[in-house]
Amino acid sequence: MKVKKIQIIPAVMPRDYEDLVEMTKKFVGVVSYIQLDIMDGKNVPNRTWPHIPGDEHFERIENEEEGMPEWESIDFEVDLMINDPEVWVPRWIFAGARRVIVHVEGIKDFEAIRRAVPEGIIELGLAIGISTPLSVLEPYLDRIDFVQCMGIEKIGYQGQPFDNRAVEHIQALHVMRPELPISVDGGVSFENARRLVDAGATRLVSGSAILESDDVASATRALENLVS
Repeated sequence: MKVKKIQIIPAVMPRDYEDLVEMTKKFVGVVSYIQLDIMDGKNVPNRTWPHIPGDEHFERIENEEEGMPEWESIDFEVDLMINDPEVWVPRWIFAGARRVIVHVEGIKDFEAIRRAVPEGIIELGLAIGISTPLSVLEPYLDRIDFVQCMGIEKIGYQGQPFDNRAVEHIQALHVMRPELPISVDGGVSFENARRLVDAGATRLVSGSAILESDDVASATRALENLVS
């Protein structure tokens, strides 16, 4: 029987570039991936880097004039909670993102997104909200690399309680596509991590459970130990 590898991915909401630098440093040597929650203040009320007025770092990164913080040690996946993912997916790929996540509810032109993501090099994932039926994903499942099941009702805010309907999503999706990597984001905690993995999740994206601890490295390893 093949044992699945469970990946723990800290979720960071960078207030600005300096915050991104500070947060990324904490995870060097601890994890291989960090998820950046990217919000434009339109799709969701909150706003994170690079959607900050006056910031020039992203454009310089995109133009290869500088690199993402700790890019030699850590890879980034970006959760795009924004109005125009079709525009920003290729920009994030130029900036060095290794995984891009688009919310299925906000897709206007999937073909444009798929064309922008080099298959076999960059992973393309679709996130699905807690109230969205899995049938919405079916047209895309053969053309994406993973699915991110949201574990909370209201996206864009850390610290919300876990919604148990997410477990049903994970279980049903795992039955539909047993080999498809399933990530779960929102409300992931020490109390429910094992249950999520047993349901079929292979990646656990955790914000508050890790970031609100006194020692993010110890918290990350403790979460890994729970599901190993």
